[in-house]
Amino acid sequence: MSPKHDTSKTPARKLYPVIMAGGAGTRFWPLSRRSRPKQFLPLASSRPLVTETAERLSGLAVPKDLYVVCGKAHVQSVLRMVKGLARAHVLVEPVARNTAPAIALATAQVAHHDPKGIIAVLPSDQHVSDVAGFQTALAEAAAVAEQGCIVTLGIKPTRPETGYGYIRVGEPFTGTARRVQAFVEKPNGQTAMAYFASGDYLWNAGIFVFRADVMLDAFKAHMPALEVGLRQIRAAIGTRGYAKALAKVFPTLPAISIDYGVAERAENIAVVPGDFGWSDVGSFNALPEVREADARGNVVTGSAAVLVDCEGCVVVPGKRPLAVVGMNDVVVVDAGDAVLVLPKARSQDVRKVVDELQARGLERYL
Repeated sequence: MSPKHDTSKTPARKLYPVIMAGGAGTRFWPLSRRSRPKQFLPLASSRPLVTETAERLSGLAVPKDLYVVCGKAHVQSVLRMVKGLARAHVLVEPVARNTAPAIALATAQVAHHDPKGIIAVLPSDQHVSDVAGFQTALAEAAAVAEQGCIVTLGIKPTRPETGYGYIRVGEPFTGTARRVQAFVEKPNGQTAMAYFASGDYLWNAGIFVFRADVMLDAFKAHMPALEVGLRQIRAAIGTRGYAKALAKVFPTLPAISIDYGVAERAENIAVVPGDFGWSDVGSFNALPEVREADARGNVVTGSAAVLVDCEGCVVVPGKRPLAVVGMNDVVVVDAGDAVLVLPKARSQDVRKVVDELQARGLERYL
């Protein structure tokens, strides 16, 4: 995160961004591996996605107030890619337990120092083209959260998408914020078209903003088993026994998402609509959303690729020359020790390759 700080955009109460960097990102194999998952790859630009995530917070928060949640294997990558991040603010999950325990861990840390601090939970693997628009929406969400609501940012749909969860908006709340009527699962094609036509649904981006004490109360009300364990971890923060308590208790916390554990059950949920060029960069098929294409619709990264009579292709070369001839709408990726070729329309099936490699015992390629 850049050290520059524009106080004109700062929420009334201090903002503590929490970047969630624990995902695996298997749909970007062979670029993504266990040691270097999606969020550490320069997919949308020349910078890793996690670096972009931190840098777009400049003006809303200062680096010393930023936290990142990740696994033990990725601590050094996080420290290298997120400038100005304090080592003590890299929160290491002993095991992956989904988003609710990860957010609980970060909330406990912020509450220890600032019980009513405003926390903004941000996925580390998304892209935003309109940073100013994103900052405006996040600042408004922080102002709503200060009133005691759990707030999410909902993305205004640009198409009837079946790959995202949706938020059904309710009555107006304050400013552009609306009450959340329901969180709904990924729809089929016909349902997605109905959602898009109605104007009553937003894409769920997984971005949440809340006061620390409000979320702790929500865990107590809606996830009592998690709250009991979290209480033990909180009691150890700042003591020599913290690492031992975390290692003992965290693996026992319920492995559930914050959506299922809290958002779908709480009543004090609001949503701020956003339209700021958002993409979850969910697969190779999404790269044309975030990278410039040539005159024939090809997206090519690096300079080692040679395309002849190709249209609508995504080509990611390694260090050696990569030639693609007479192909339409395909993905070709050279990672040095592994090559991927598939139709763009089947980009989601890359995870099946990962499953097959694992089944064959080819762990060295994962």
